[in-house]
Parts: sequence; structure tokens; C-alpha cells
Amino acid sequence: MTSMPPSLWLIGAGPMAQDYANVLQAMSVPFRVIGRSSSSAVAFQQATGISVKAGGLETALTAMPAPDQAVVAVGVEQLATAAQQLISAGCRRILLEKPGALTLSELQGLYNTSEAKGAQVWIAYNRRFYASVRKLRDLVLTDGGITSAVFEFTEWSHLLRDLQTAPGVKEHWLLANSTHVIDLAFDFIGLPAAGQWHAWYSGSLKWHPASARFHGSGFSDRGIPFAYHADWEAPGRWGVELLTRHNRYLLSPMESLQVIPLASVQAQPIELDDDLDQKFKPGLFRQCEAFLSKQTDQLCSINKQLEAFLIYYSIAGYSL
Repeated sequence: MTSMPPSLWLIGAGPMAQDYANVLQAMSVPFRVIGRSSSSAVAFQQATGISVKAGGLETALTAMPAPDQAVVAVGVEQLATAAQQLISAGCRRILLEKPGALTLSELQGLYNTSEAKGAQVWIAYNRRFYASVRKLRDLVLTDGGITSAVFEFTEWSHLLRDLQTAPGVKEHWLLANSTHVIDLAFDFIGLPAAGQWHAWYSGSLKWHPASARFHGSGFSDRGIPFAYHADWEAPGRWGVELLTRHNRYLLSPMESLQVIPLASVQAQPIELDDDLDQKFKPGLFRQCEAFLSKQTDQLCSINKQLEAFLIYYSIAGYSL
């Protein structure tokens, strides 16, 4: 990095926070880690060699001045609260793990606070920064732009039903996890245009009562036709396909990139410069780089996430 942030806190001491710590260390960026429990603090220090100030964010803000900026990597159910505490204490730049909040009302409250305090909040969707995605952005531009898109966000219910999470997390799993795919697709083509798309959902799961199957189609606000499908009671996987007048590009798995040229049905792998994605959690280095250097064009702003949440609620069948 060419410039060092004067004050940076990493909030959280779990596995995701460890991934961030590895990146920040590699960047030689000074930061302080704020954790909650002593057990997670010990595990974090053993894994990274970095000490943690345990006792929680509220205690830390009482004992020390708020940082200029923060990376928040706590549990989904704690994201909005942690960001609210930081902003209220004076922090003005926050990289907040996806999806930023567990409900629309939480996200709206955080947005209101950030606007009132003049704080900038970005939602950390690291797949936007995969080497495969960065390469694909260049390729679709070379091809003259995207003509249509298809994506799938099937989740593996047989694994998730016994997963232990905080209350409300699995009930909002499309927000908590599936938006990794949906966000990426819409980042390429734009959000669905009002009145020009339809969402259907059906079924129910014990852990996700709102819906189990999802299908939709329409036009984005950039005029690009799209369709999506997911069935959480059937086999499937995540994937995004972007079509141009010359090629069909496949992100499935999303760390890789394949192409089907015009007049062919054979998918061919595309070579990637993905050393950073191999060394660190994929996308995380470039994402942190964008945040710290204030080159935030590819980051998801909180106001854009607020727009997207309304779309996600329609896709999932969640009640407003």
C-alpha cells in the first residue's frame, strides 16, 4: 500500500476475521483486533500470532477513541449492531461483511445512521474481486457488452438443516449466504427494473419456512434480460453465466472461468492470474486493497444494498 490508514480496527475474532488479518498483515497495514470472548481471542492469536482485545466492541469503544475506519467481520446477526456502535462512536469508514444486516429494517436503520453521521459503509462481497470475475469484466467489455445472463444459487439443504447458527440466520439464508451469487450477477447486469421482472417462489423448509424453490426472469435496469433458478431440495450449485454476441462465459465454480465461443458447445478454461486468490481467501486481498485505497467503485455501497434488499425479499418471499 502507498499510504497507511491512521487508525484501523478489525472487529471479530472468528475464521473470517482471521482471513482478513492474514491479508492486512501481508499488506503491512497496522490494525487492532477487537473480539468478544476470551476463547475466540485465544484461537485467533494461535492462528495468526496477533493479540486480541477481548470483551467486545462496546467495551473497547469505552476504553479507546473510535478508529477512523474498521473492517467488521462478526456473525451475521451482529453486523448491523456493530456498525451502528462504530458510527455512533465516531468511525466514518466501514467495510462491513455481507449482507450487512439480517433484516431490511436493520439495514434501513444502519443506513439512516450512516447518513445522519456522514459515515461511509460498504458491504463486503468478496466474489466481486475474484480473479475470475476481474478477468470476466474485461472480456465482456471486449466483446461489446453483456446481452443476457443466467444464474443459479442452489443451497445444499441436507447440510444446512443441522447447521448451528444464531436465531434468525438460517430463516434468512438467502440474505445471509445466497446473495453472494445474486449480488455478483446483478453487479454485472444491474438490478431488476421496476415492473419489468417477475419472481416466483414455492415450497418450504423447516429451517427456511419462506421458500424452497426460486425462479425469476425479466430485464435489468440496464435493459439486459436475465433468468435465475434455485431448488434447495434438489441437487445443484452456484453459478453465473454471462452471454455476449461472441461468447458464453461460465463462473461455476465461481473461482474459475470458462468460455463457450460462438458456433461451439465445448467449454474451454480461461487462464487466470490468481496468485492472490490462491494465497488468501479468494477476492479478499483485492477487496481490502479497494477499501483502504479508497478505490471503491467495485464495492457495494450501503445505499445500493438497501435497494438490493427489496429485490432479495421479493426473490425469497420474505415478509416486509
